[in-house]
Amino acid sequence: MNEAEFITALRLLPLHPGARALADDCAVLTIGGEALVITHDMMAEGTHFRPDADMADVAWKLVASNLSDLAAKGAEPVGVLLGHMLGRDDARFLVGLHEALAAFVAPLLGGDTVAAQGARSFGLTAIGRATCQPVPSRSGARPGDSIYLTGPVGRAMLGFAGDAEHLAAFNRPQPRLAEGRALAPHVNAMMDVSDGLLLDSWRMGEASSVTFALEPNAIPVADTAQRDACMRWGDDYELLFTAPPAAPLPCAVHRIGTVTARGAAPLMLGDAPLTDPASLGYQHG
Repeated sequence: MNEAEFITALRLLPLHPGARALADDCAVLTIGGEALVITHDMMAEGTHFRPDADMADVAWKLVASNLSDLAAKGAEPVGVLLGHMLGRDDARFLVGLHEALAAFVAPLLGGDTVAAQGARSFGLTAIGRATCQPVPSRSGARPGDSIYLTGPVGRAMLGFAGDAEHLAAFNRPQPRLAEGRALAPHVNAMMDVSDGLLLDSWRMGEASSVTFALEPNAIPVADTAQRDACMRWGDDYELLFTAPPAAPLPCAVHRIGTVTARGAAPLMLGDAPLTDPASLGYQHG
């Protein structure tokens, strides 16, 4: 199975209503007057980090990528649970883990540790408290909304390729937690850009049963000579969201398109309908 096929099969299992049909970044559990936001992400050697990567950077990115999902829900971190596979440079991993947890005020709640052979993988569950209800979803975009992005895409791609100016964007991304909390009361839909702007825009259009009409030249990219690659590469962790054109947005953002009634495809890039998500960004399998 590839990733999409496996997730489709998971939807046949008993699901909690808070799972949002496995079509969102996080689960949302309402307890009394509070909403808990829960997410889990993994990182695998050879896919998410190189075998010779500094394990402090790996730990930081593991935390940051999970907290980025909380940011897309306007949540503030409560704590994290770690799944750790023992191996080389565990002490460096702990250094990066401490730095990330301190920087983002996301204390460790517990987890599990294993010893195994082969390529390493790590998992992290992040738990947050929603600061705005209803909690934003991928599926709330409405025709007439404007589409926005909090910052440029492609910086992680350049950092992965060795560009010193953007190396930190790949090794130590910054989840947009403050921006997510500020934007949550004003948006109709929001998610973080982890698998590529085009693929994640396609997913939001599909989830909302609308078309995302993107204006290519309005999209901020880290390198205009590689605009197409910047829009597809991923690992940027900027926030992609829609809001009414007159919404009073509380932070600096880039308007990159318009939500329209569902047309030939969930995504239009200029005049071109994009119908095949497999070609738009990173997917496992």
